[in-house]
Amino acid sequence: MLQIIYIGVGGFIGAVSRFLVSRYMNNLLPNFPLGTLTVNIIGSFILGFIVYSVSLGRSISPEMRDFITIGILGGFTTMSSFAYESFRLMELGEILLFSLNLAMNLVLCIAAVYAGKELAVFIAK
Repeated sequence: MLQIIYIGVGGFIGAVSRFLVSRYMNNLLPNFPLGTLTVNIIGSFILGFIVYSVSLGRSISPEMRDFITIGILGGFTTMSSFAYESFRLMELGEILLFSLNLAMNLVLCIAAVYAGKELAVFIAK
């Protein structure tokens, strides 16, 4: 039961953080879903860091792992928003922005997982 509370509290933190980060970033570039891209990159980096830190022997309790990965990151990352926003750009005929959004989210989020892994390896040394 305590694990569910950890995940729920983490989800609240993640969702509120996503709202604040997305709102701020979307104000910087109103015609492009920069907020979703930003939270997807940050979420991918943190997830990569945690997963690879644990695989490299860093100790993290199952409760803390679930609090961060399922709770915070689950509430923070926005793949469903990414899918909707991409579809909407395509629907509006904004093929260049649609393509840019797809490419940047995929490439930069995969790069962020790699960067998180490299940071975990660096810290583990």
